Amino acid sequence: MERGEILAVYLLCWCCSVCVVTAIQRADMFPYGNLSGDASLEVGDDVTSPVLSLPKPLYFYNDPVSQLYVATNGIISTQELLMEKQYVDDGFPTDFPVVAPFLADIDTSDEKGQRGQIYYRVTEIPSVLNKVAQEVHRGFPDAKFTPTHAVVATWENVAAYEERTTGRSNKVNTFQAVIGYDETDSYVLFLYPQDGLNFFGTRPKESYNVEIELPARVGFSRGEIVYMFFNRKQGPHYSVTSDEQSVKNLYQVGNTGIPGVWLFHTGNRYSFDNIVPASTGGLLATPPGEYGISLDTTTPEYDEYPDNGFDHDNQEEEDDYPLTEDSARQVSYGSEDVPLTSEPRYSFEPAGRQYAPLNPQENVPAGGAQQPQEQQPQVPLEVVDVYPPHRNEPPLSPGGHVVSVDEDDVDFETGVIQYTTENKETCARFQQQCSQNAFCSDYATGFCCHCKPGFYGNGHHCLPEGAPQRVSGKMSGTLTVGSTPVDLNNIDLHAYIVVGDGRAYTAISEVPEPLGWALMPVAPIGELFGWLFALELPNSQAGFKITGAEFTRRAEVIFYPSNQRLSIIQTGRGLDEHNHLTVDTEVNGNVPFIPPGAEVTMDPFKETYQYYPSVVTSTSVREFSVVSAERGSESFSFQLKQNITYRDCRHDNRAAAVETLQITMERAFVVYVKEERILRYAITNKISPVGVEPVGPELVNPCYAGNHDCDTTAQCIPLEGQAFNCQCATGYRGDGRNCYDIDECAEGLGTCGAHSQCVNLPGSHRCQCQSGYEFGFDGRTCVDVDECSSSPCHINARCINGLGSFQCQCQLGFYGDGFYCFQQEGQTSRPKSQCEQHRDSLQSGVEHGGRPSLGAFIPQCDSDGRYRPLQCHGSTGHCWCVDRRGQERAGTRTPPGTAPTDCDRPERPKTPCEHHRDSIQTTSPEGYPIIGAYVPQCDANGQYSPLQCHGSIGHCWCVDSSGQERPGTRTLPGTTPKDCDKPDEPEHFKTQCEHHRDSIQTTSPEGHPGVGVYVPQCDASGQYTPLQCHGSSGYCWCVDKSGQEREGTRTFPGTPPKDCDKPDERERPKTFCEHHRDSVQTTSPEGHPIPGVFVPQCDTNGAYRSQQCHSSSGHCWCVDSNGQERPGTRTPPGTAPKDCDKPDEPERPKTHCEHHKDRAQSSPEAYPGAFVPQCDTNGQYIQLQCHGSTGHCWCVDNRGQERAGTRTPPGATPTDCDKPDVRPKTDCEQRRDSVRTTSPGVFVPQCDANGQYTSQQCHSSSGHCWCVDSSGQERPGTRTPPGAQPKDCDKPDEPQRPKTQCEHHRDNILNSSPDGYPVVGVFVPQCDADGQYMSQQCHGSTGQCWCVDRRGQERAGTRTPAGVARVDCDRPVPVAPTQRPESVCERWRASLIEHYGGKPEPQQYVPQCEPDGQFSPVQCYGETTYCWCVDQDGREVPGTRSHDVVKPACLPSVAPPTVRPLPRPDVTPPTNTDVTLLYAQGQKIGALPLNGTRLDASRSKTLLTLHGSIVVGLSYDCKENQVYWTDLSARTINRASMESGAEPEILINTNLVSPEGLAVDVKRRLMFWVDSNPDVIETANLDGSGRRTLFDADLVNPRAIIVVSSTGTLYWTDWNREAPKIESSSVDGQNRRVVVSDGIGLPNALTYDSSSGQICWADAGTKRLECIFPDGSGRKVIHATLNYPFSMVYYRNHFYYTDWRRDGVIAVSKDSSQFTDEYLPDQRSHLYGIAIATSHCLSGSH
Repeated sequence: MERGEILAVYLLCWCCSVCVVTAIQRADMFPYGNLSGDASLEVGDDVTSPVLSLPKPLYFYNDPVSQLYVATNGIISTQELLMEKQYVDDGFPTDFPVVAPFLADIDTSDEKGQRGQIYYRVTEIPSVLNKVAQEVHRGFPDAKFTPTHAVVATWENVAAYEERTTGRSNKVNTFQAVIGYDETDSYVLFLYPQDGLNFFGTRPKESYNVEIELPARVGFSRGEIVYMFFNRKQGPHYSVTSDEQSVKNLYQVGNTGIPGVWLFHTGNRYSFDNIVPASTGGLLATPPGEYGISLDTTTPEYDEYPDNGFDHDNQEEEDDYPLTEDSARQVSYGSEDVPLTSEPRYSFEPAGRQYAPLNPQENVPAGGAQQPQEQQPQVPLEVVDVYPPHRNEPPLSPGGHVVSVDEDDVDFETGVIQYTTENKETCARFQQQCSQNAFCSDYATGFCCHCKPGFYGNGHHCLPEGAPQRVSGKMSGTLTVGSTPVDLNNIDLHAYIVVGDGRAYTAISEVPEPLGWALMPVAPIGELFGWLFALELPNSQAGFKITGAEFTRRAEVIFYPSNQRLSIIQTGRGLDEHNHLTVDTEVNGNVPFIPPGAEVTMDPFKETYQYYPSVVTSTSVREFSVVSAERGSESFSFQLKQNITYRDCRHDNRAAAVETLQITMERAFVVYVKEERILRYAITNKISPVGVEPVGPELVNPCYAGNHDCDTTAQCIPLEGQAFNCQCATGYRGDGRNCYDIDECAEGLGTCGAHSQCVNLPGSHRCQCQSGYEFGFDGRTCVDVDECSSSPCHINARCINGLGSFQCQCQLGFYGDGFYCFQQEGQTSRPKSQCEQHRDSLQSGVEHGGRPSLGAFIPQCDSDGRYRPLQCHGSTGHCWCVDRRGQERAGTRTPPGTAPTDCDRPERPKTPCEHHRDSIQTTSPEGYPIIGAYVPQCDANGQYSPLQCHGSIGHCWCVDSSGQERPGTRTLPGTTPKDCDKPDEPEHFKTQCEHHRDSIQTTSPEGHPGVGVYVPQCDASGQYTPLQCHGSSGYCWCVDKSGQEREGTRTFPGTPPKDCDKPDERERPKTFCEHHRDSVQTTSPEGHPIPGVFVPQCDTNGAYRSQQCHSSSGHCWCVDSNGQERPGTRTPPGTAPKDCDKPDEPERPKTHCEHHKDRAQSSPEAYPGAFVPQCDTNGQYIQLQCHGSTGHCWCVDNRGQERAGTRTPPGATPTDCDKPDVRPKTDCEQRRDSVRTTSPGVFVPQCDANGQYTSQQCHSSSGHCWCVDSSGQERPGTRTPPGAQPKDCDKPDEPQRPKTQCEHHRDNILNSSPDGYPVVGVFVPQCDADGQYMSQQCHGSTGQCWCVDRRGQERAGTRTPAGVARVDCDRPVPVAPTQRPESVCERWRASLIEHYGGKPEPQQYVPQCEPDGQFSPVQCYGETTYCWCVDQDGREVPGTRSHDVVKPACLPSVAPPTVRPLPRPDVTPPTNTDVTLLYAQGQKIGALPLNGTRLDASRSKTLLTLHGSIVVGLSYDCKENQVYWTDLSARTINRASMESGAEPEILINTNLVSPEGLAVDVKRRLMFWVDSNPDVIETANLDGSGRRTLFDADLVNPRAIIVVSSTGTLYWTDWNREAPKIESSSVDGQNRRVVVSDGIGLPNALTYDSSSGQICWADAGTKRLECIFPDGSGRKVIHATLNYPFSMVYYRNHFYYTDWRRDGVIAVSKDSSQFTDEYLPDQRSHLYGIAIATSHCLSGSH
């Protein structure tokens, strides 16, 4: 019998044996919505709620959770969620904690608000808690569970995400998740009402037109958990669904006996392994083995949805392998993936809460009753690694991190797991996972990939043997040098490895100077690449052969003697399109300070690597020395612990891999180049079996010694003795001494298939699909792109897809090119215009059901089909002017009988009154005001009429010039309006009562109070009347003068009110208990306590009663005076309460020993074999302590400190600890002795005969002396320099004054080492007797001296070297000619810092100044992203404030000073170039030739140097071969010929403030530019004549501008942070319109794609490169993750843009949407404009 038939019979039998139960209805769900107190999630496609704080923590698994987040995509998480693309289209489980009632790509964003709502709340309402308890007790009859809180989340009528280009579906879903919990347990209910699920999955956003749908995922995941200190693994999880049918079953069946209701036990405080489903209702149980065991697969990241049928044939075979104690130890359980038709076989509940699931081999008895089943043995769940378990897997140390693995602890045998043909992965299905240079082999349990001969790797990634390898990536993190944190933000890391001799070179760029020196010893960053591609000695293999290009390396470096720690995480991301390994590096922690200019020498070392399936570990200690001028030579060391995890394949049953290998680092060179800010590591590595010792050089084959003369792209093949051969690497040819790359593409050796293009790479090649094709599922075969699926043709055209292309053909009766079709009315007729179509559709009644609408407005068109400028409504007589699109021009409408507006006269802009009026008058479809709406009245000049009246309700009032109502002028209907021209009487300001009253009275649209709302009553003077009454409810109460209710005065409806004028008895203030009680009692709208909520009881004096009881639950307990429960006093309902007046027995606090013992036994860091101290009955340390694991014993003092000399080894007689010994060391002696064992020159404290600090301490090296207190702390003001008389330390201190800045500075340095001593050789400032900086400062080590000001800042020109006469610092120093005075920015900055007390908070504003004292263009509030632009005087530039993470694109207005010799300002063009990119970089214009479409960095050069300039906008005139530019610093527009020696010519130098974008119209010989300060767009002839303004309104921050000569159209961007946009007009300033304004943020760059006719822009805010047709259609994202683009050009299907984050030129392919090239100039500074210069004008260029 087939599996499906058995399943059907099984379900039929089950259905027949139970009573018929209908699915739940929506009314049966838990109450939800705003009326239930729910919060609503914002609409959107990927929205996460604000944090939902829980009153008490709940336990998810066994983790306490205090906050939750609800997300759009059908999940609840315990942590803030990632972007949806990182999880929504992935398989289950997630790598973060999640409760998933319906995980799918849900979208509630809709302009009409018709795509559903999401509600959530945490509640204590008894009705909800009782309902939760009822469901739990039905599903878990033995559970003792009384919920105290519940979290209710509801997704109501939510829809799936759908592309906007496709029609919206009407399918919506409704479902609910409820989490109930008490102090120890949590349970979750999933509810799916009848007809609540109408879609069962969603399409991935990046499905690339492949029609696939991912079923919704339902279940629970604990997320990733940490093990082995650095490593993460997938925690336990539980799946309810696996395919579409199982999703459909959600509302058809359930596990509680009610269809659509699902219940799960999800957490316990003490012990919890995995989710336990309810056992009521009887679903099919699944035998062990089919689910619950994570099979050993090759590709864990490609999760298949398994077949969930019931396999009768496999059941008996699988039952042959019971999980006995031994077998359970061999199998690792990572999860339970349980479909709807199954339950877990075993229960994993803690003792005392066990549930017996169904017996899978017994039918459910009639009626659904379950027979008790013998309790199965509890199987412990182990949390498995990210990759599936393999044999040889190392065990985990509880709570610790594995850096070395004991072989004895590893179980190399598995054998329990059985594979079936149904779940086995085969080459036929998964060959695409292998490298193109690998072959795939099937084995009994799966498949493996193996590199082809001539290549090496792990089969998934293969590289040519013998070829040098390159690595690229980014490095980020935060490192602290000394006490200074330094952030690294994705700086570049590159490595080059000569595989033939094991040399690995690593370069890290843009490393800040203090960190660059400090990172020199951290060679382990580069050692990874040495291990991956080490020179292999016999019987060994380099790391890449094991890991391939995808791995994670986690390392910890501990520096000695400072104990600073550094974490390194390096992640292999695969091979890029050039076959280069991509590795990202993250570093965090602390590194020791190394003096600038120091040299670091690394000693050679050997390191043993231990190999296990999926992980490699090593531990080693390294020595290094630091030589500096300040400190001489010093020796240090660090310990390195590391794990490297990767994906391996064990299906081939090959012999166990070698367990240990040895890396020998023979040479290491480290250097930091200060001028280039580059850190370099160079190491030479060999890998060999452990114990292989090098022999004499004369006996080592050159291939193994690395001293052969083979080419770097060749392999050295060892022969007998010293002989060897050189063989060119795969992909190269030659004699081995000289090898050359083979162009596989040119020679026809490529492996590319049909419709693909071969691209040569060094040593290899890659295939890319031709235009119109894309890679198929296998990633290799190019398949046709169905362009017709995106509907590219006109609505009246037919799309015909072909191989690699498509055609658009107009339908019969239409003609055109297929992209635009119009009806054929004769060969000479033109197509209808927009006006004619508009007119004809109204006349024919198309828009009104086929009948023309009587009285409707019919537009009038001229003979050319354009809208007539004056339009009139034939029925109403109104007339108005329109623009060319037929849109009414504001302020031109005239009523019947008045002269129409002259539509040819330029219009004035609308006033605020007219905007206000017209926004209301145009709200109806016909342009009339909505009936009943208030319409403001404007006078002839557009100003507000002083008297305004509401036409519907009759109210009138006076307004000011801004239309705001003047207080006290409103009159009711039928009364005489105020004289608004009469001056106001002195204004009576509203009182608090009047504000309160009026805010409520104006809540309705008409200004009336809302029905049933309480409105406070005020007297004639505006004060609250003493007696207040609620008009609807009848309650009355007395209030004080602030309107607050007076306690005890509220009366019920129908009872006499209180006499509020009668003075209160002297009212005492509320106590804490009364505040607590009353806050609970007034939580309902009527002021009554909510039923079921605990209300504290207070005595007559307002104090907490000693005994408190919960009226609903019956629990009682004693409390202290603060209302806090006294431990051990709580009693359950029905038991006698404790006598709370009886004093507690005094509880002895835990001693130091008991705290120490508890930490050792219960902390997460505890590990087996750790020492646990022994305490006596009084909690004191037992004098004799012994280590239970090692057998050592020793004596301790009363603090548990070991007494020196008392430790005995195992088996020896312990020391008699009662025998008096030498007194223990004092703090002084311990400190002294610890210092004596370190470096010379360090301060050693002096102790007296009793071990106490001598009152006077002196530094033997520096000669300083000072007094100390009894704890060895220096007494302020007692330090004396060398040669001076020391202080009398026995003399009592004078009254202490606060430390000065100098003393703080000095003392910080004196205590700068970890031990609190000064670092040898560091400068210590000298302070006078008053604590001020001494005017002359000298460095004790170097002998240099200099003068300082009162702030301790060095005075320029006063420093003298050792042995030279010092400057007289008391004599005024003349200001050197080059020394500038303090700037405005610097003075302001110093003033504010002083105002903040010297330490501004992170959010406080401090002006940011450039090195030359000018204001930085971008100013921000402290460390926030609230930033804006300023001009050279520090004034804010309007419209530039940003509140997001992207800072505004501010330009400097002052050029930086140049201190180098100035080059001549003449042109030096590149030679022999047809196409050159010109880019602006501050004071120069650079030239970057193109080779085809590639950036030719080798021929780049400076075209023109312009000292003192800031070149921003660039444009090129191809007819005259001239470059034009704007100069922001000089405020000019200039040009120069591209001829050698040509000099610049100033074209315009007046009335320019901030000229930025510039465009040249080659055809019309005009130029256009934007000026972002006056916010204008101007034009002039190319010689500067004929200047005029095109636009000076509705511009805020114009930046980029281009001109399309062929169409005579201008386009420009405006990056106004409030309303960014891209606009266009004709070159003569006509037809201005907005091209795009939605979905843009900071549109800096703009260009024209001449091949498609689209306008393209790069946005520094959204990070996107997008294109759109000029009519606003066809918008498309080319690239979605740019850095910070500024300017852009288009050439031959490529976009080239300048980038402020990379400070370079970046190339992006339009076809592949990928970055293709990058050029970073040697000089690192921002690049601005970019233009393209060609030897001849390009056709279609703009």
